[in-house]
Amino acid sequence: MLKPVSAQTPDDYIAQIEEPRRSAIEKLHNLILKAAPSLKPSMQAGMIGYGAYRYKYASGREGTAPIVALASQKSYISVYVSASDEGVYCAERRKAELPKASIGKSCIRFKKLEDVDLKVLMSIVKEGVTVMKKNAKQGKGVTIVS
Repeated sequence: MLKPVSAQTPDDYIAQIEEPRRSAIEKLHNLILKAAPSLKPSMQAGMIGYGAYRYKYASGREGTAPIVALASQKSYISVYVSASDEGVYCAERRKAELPKASIGKSCIRFKKLEDVDLKVLMSIVKEGVTVMKKNAKQGKGVTIVS
C-alpha cells in the first residue's frame, strides 16, 4: 500500500488509501481530532499534520513541522508526536506500553490497529500537545504557529 502523494487535504489523503488501511487511518484521524481538538489538520510533508510549530536548533537551523502527524506508509501506519520533555520524546518514554509497535524517538509504527492500545496512543498524543505548549511557553526553542 503506497501512501497518497497527490492529496491536497486530509480528506483527499484518506480517500486515496485502499481498504482495509483506509478505515484504520480514518479511525485514527478521528481519534486524533478528538484527543487534540485545538490542532488544525492539514497536509504537511506528504502526511496529515495536526497543528504546527517552528523550531530553531542551537546550530541555527530552523523549520516548521507538525505537532502530531499521521501517515500511511507502504508497510505500516505511522503516528508522529514531535514533543520531548527533558530531552526524552513522549513516544519513547511510553514505549513499554505499546509492545507490538516499533517506536523511534517521535514515531510510533504499527501494521494494524489491533497492534496498539488506542487509549495509550491517544494519551501519548494528548501528552505531546501539552508538552509542546509547555515548551513554547517556556521559550524552549519552539513556537506554536497553528
